[in-house]
Amino acid sequence: MSDSVVTFPDLAEKSEQVRIVEPDVSPEQRMGILEAVIFAAEDPPTVEQLATALGIPIEDVRSDIDSLCKSYASEARGVEIRAVGGGYRMFTKPQHHEAVKALSKSQQPRLKLSLAALETLAVVAYRQPVTIPEIQSIRGVAHASSVIHTLLRHKLVTTAGRKKVIGRPMQYKTTNDFLVHFGLNDLGELPTLKEMEELSLAALDEDLQVVQKPDDEQAGDSSGDENAAILDTEPPD
Repeated sequence: MSDSVVTFPDLAEKSEQVRIVEPDVSPEQRMGILEAVIFAAEDPPTVEQLATALGIPIEDVRSDIDSLCKSYASEARGVEIRAVGGGYRMFTKPQHHEAVKALSKSQQPRLKLSLAALETLAVVAYRQPVTIPEIQSIRGVAHASSVIHTLLRHKLVTTAGRKKVIGRPMQYKTTNDFLVHFGLNDLGELPTLKEMEELSLAALDEDLQVVQKPDDEQAGDSSGDENAAILDTEPPD
């Protein structure tokens, strides 16, 4: 990330539009400006924020971003611009993830969640707004409050008011940071429960194939260390 990080104020804070981009700038130049701003932005800027901050008509911003996204669709480009959390952000293309992972393997991940945190986050995402007792009931375990505090600290969930029942427990929901972290534009892009089940079954089948591999084949397999790594479980935070 460049040292020049761009942040955008709330639209309500700007009483009038300030023109940064001159009217006679060509569409190609506007696209270059938008590309630089999206790359440098700390949070995914929305079309409205870009139009207000740069003084570009909102119709031109939409058209230019659409053209930018299409230009990045070329096989010759290693990154793409995607809509996430209501705004736009640059991502490496999925087909290059292995190459990127090979380079960053030794680096500490920016955010690493335990299995308990991921399970709790999934419950919040699919059942929101949801209370801690409801989370504990669904997961079948206690101590969900400590996990919720972890998710609150990482700004992946936030409070959503109190439920109108006896005791008025606090409810929780996912945040815009949750959408950005998982590369989603809105909650409608979450996989369905059926798709999640199919993915889980596929992963289980792969693990079973490794476990049930014949002994003689394992003995002659030079990738034994790699298989052992597949079966290892990440320790919780």
